[in-house]
Amino acid sequence: MAVEEEGLRVFQSVKIKIGEAKNIPPYPGPNKMRDCYCTVNLDQEEVFRTKTIEKSLCPFYGEDFYCEIPRSFRHLSFYIFDRDVFRRDSSIGKVAVKKEDLQKYHGKDHWFPLQPVCADSEVQGKVHLELRLSEVITDSGGVCHKLATRVLECQDLPIVNGQCDPYAAVSLLGPSRSEAKKTKVKRKTNNPQFDEVFFFEVTKPLSYTKRQFDVEEDDVDKLALKVDLWNASNLKFGDEFLGEVRVQLKVLGQSGVHDAWYFLQPRDNGHKSVKADELGSLRLNIVYTEDHVFPTEHYNPLRDLLLHSAHVEPVSASAAHILGEACREKQEAAVPLVRLFLHYGKIVPFLSAIAHAEINRTQDPNTIFRGNSLTSKCIDETMKLAGMHYLRVTLKPIIDEICADHKPCEIDPVKLKESENLDTNRENLRQYVDRIFNAITSSGVSCPTVMCDIFFSLRESAASRFQVDPDVRYTAVSSFIFLRFFAPAILSPSLFHLRPHHPDPCTSRTLTLISKTIQTLGSLAKSKSANFKESYMAAFYDYFNEQKYADAVKNFLDLISSSARWDQKSIETPIMLKEGFMIKRAQGRNRFGLKNFKKRWFRLTNHEFTYHKTKGEGALCSIPIENILAVERLEEESFKMKNMFQVIQPERALYIQANNCVEARDWIDILTKVSQCNRKRLSTYHPSAYLNGHWLCCKLSADAAPGCTPCTGGLPANIQLDVDGDRETERIYSLYSTYMSKLVKMQEACGSKSVYDGPEQEEYSTFVIDDPQETYKTLRLVISAVQTLEQQHMQYKRDKFRKTKYGSQEHPIGDQSFQCYIRQQSESSTYSI
Repeated sequence: MAVEEEGLRVFQSVKIKIGEAKNIPPYPGPNKMRDCYCTVNLDQEEVFRTKTIEKSLCPFYGEDFYCEIPRSFRHLSFYIFDRDVFRRDSSIGKVAVKKEDLQKYHGKDHWFPLQPVCADSEVQGKVHLELRLSEVITDSGGVCHKLATRVLECQDLPIVNGQCDPYAAVSLLGPSRSEAKKTKVKRKTNNPQFDEVFFFEVTKPLSYTKRQFDVEEDDVDKLALKVDLWNASNLKFGDEFLGEVRVQLKVLGQSGVHDAWYFLQPRDNGHKSVKADELGSLRLNIVYTEDHVFPTEHYNPLRDLLLHSAHVEPVSASAAHILGEACREKQEAAVPLVRLFLHYGKIVPFLSAIAHAEINRTQDPNTIFRGNSLTSKCIDETMKLAGMHYLRVTLKPIIDEICADHKPCEIDPVKLKESENLDTNRENLRQYVDRIFNAITSSGVSCPTVMCDIFFSLRESAASRFQVDPDVRYTAVSSFIFLRFFAPAILSPSLFHLRPHHPDPCTSRTLTLISKTIQTLGSLAKSKSANFKESYMAAFYDYFNEQKYADAVKNFLDLISSSARWDQKSIETPIMLKEGFMIKRAQGRNRFGLKNFKKRWFRLTNHEFTYHKTKGEGALCSIPIENILAVERLEEESFKMKNMFQVIQPERALYIQANNCVEARDWIDILTKVSQCNRKRLSTYHPSAYLNGHWLCCKLSADAAPGCTPCTGGLPANIQLDVDGDRETERIYSLYSTYMSKLVKMQEACGSKSVYDGPEQEEYSTFVIDDPQETYKTLRLVISAVQTLEQQHMQYKRDKFRKTKYGSQEHPIGDQSFQCYIRQQSESSTYSI
């Protein structure tokens, strides 16, 4: 979700690899092992949780998490918890990375020492204060100065134990001061509106005859205002601290007025510092991305260059191919390129062009597409985007069964447990391989059209290049569909969203053995057993040394790489798209029923949206997809509850609360996507609920009154449009900008190749340049387009710097990232996104 900033959209996303923890302190008891899990938090809001690793002080997680960040945040935090079945889980330690420090660790594995979790340091949110110093005439005729402190509101306070009932305590601090005053408690909101004023006397009364009416400088320097935020708790442990702000009164200056937003800060209670590694450490790889996207017309020159790539002769001289040559990792270029070409419906001609060029450069048919080239990375990325539902419907039911059954499948005699039988394990494994193999080879009709078109192009190019090899038309396709699609998904189902977490070690070993076998079956190698280094795998593969397996693979490959096009009919078996627990408000289908909130298991398929009392039980309510008229956020004021959204139907709306902001956005996006093509979709909606006989947003009394706010539109249903083309072009611009020195070197290499016919200079040998003149022409256009965008970004940042006020709602006092930004602007007039 983008944040609008004066015509420019800002997107935030984070990709995290949670590796492992080590040296966790032992449990203080006879059994020193712990059952640990790790959470990912935006400030204090949990957005992801790993599985629990039992009985370990060095738990390995190996889990990946990606999310679009839908709100501002100050810290990206990671907590290690010890699970306790009898009491609340206890926190062992945390890693908190400030937003402005995320770039320090970008894309690198790093061991972070765990820090103690202290209630006084777990803060988030901001507070709006207004201070006014005024002269007051006393009854005795004297003059004193009083400080009027107005606590207006707070935003984004943390939710503690499922609720937030905040109040503020205001104190004036000084050598002999201890006054404290409190606001009223605001119930069930983390964005409280207080608007209360407190008065404090800050100078002794002065005589009218004395001409000095200003506050004495010494007095002001010694005084400070402290505002503490608390959560009113009914628990015996007392109220919970939410954060504090200290304001030195010297900020009042000559005007005597100060109005500003402040970030809440932790309270320093002088707790003892923890030595490095005393609580253990956590290995993380964090990639945080912030995209600043201009209106679409800014990207026209660069986007047109990129989309023309398929028609450039030779394709190595195209803008897209040059990006792949410039990037350090081909994957960097592949992700935005594929999304951009998919969005504009030009992915097939582009991939066909670069694949054809790579095949023509390949000398041995046995090494076709074996390297990590731009072609292989782009096709990988296309399969992940276009083939995710296909993968789920083909593999997920069997993968779920394997993970649930825990059948022993170890066939290595060295690793066999004493209680296991080798023949039984082999039979278990053979049955699993057979079922997955049959599921794959019978799924050809469900393969997405865009993948079939790409495979047809690969097959034709390979057969034309290596006419003496009859099998190359199969291996060119199987090297992707088996080796890079099905086999990796079986090996790591969590990376392909087939499972929520990485499987346990025993199941992971089973999936590894299945993946190896499926990969070999799909490769159609001449000597199958020779593909295995392990003798036990070669022996196991004898089960599948029958012609029927090779025939099934070839029939499947023929089907998915056929030039014949068929209409994609809706699959009769529903595809499960998303499921999980959320809280819903009763819809009022029974006139006299209570409209209370209950936790339910929600399930979305491509046919219907249902909720159940718990997972596995029958549906309590079913909403056909064609009855979903809109899916929109619900304003917090409706029920004083955060992360709520509404599924609007013809006669009523279903109000739902997700567990966190990321989950709410995910549900809104996917529900909007599956219902996008409904003919009766609404153009307007009510952002607040209908309560007490009227809509809270527009105050209309008729429950059938048309909406008062335009619908947001959401995501298109077509995968080719399920991308923000401007955002992807902005990402490509950033890559060009990052690797500008390489683009300049490529220009030099083009000049060198044009002038000299001798051997290439070593520094230019890494570039693929088939036509120096055409490549140079494209490079000149690319560099010009990138420099133009660079100037527009610089101008935007200069304008923003001039307009931004420190202490505003957007940049509260205590905003470290903004202070860093101020320093950068004072040191340099240039920047890059």
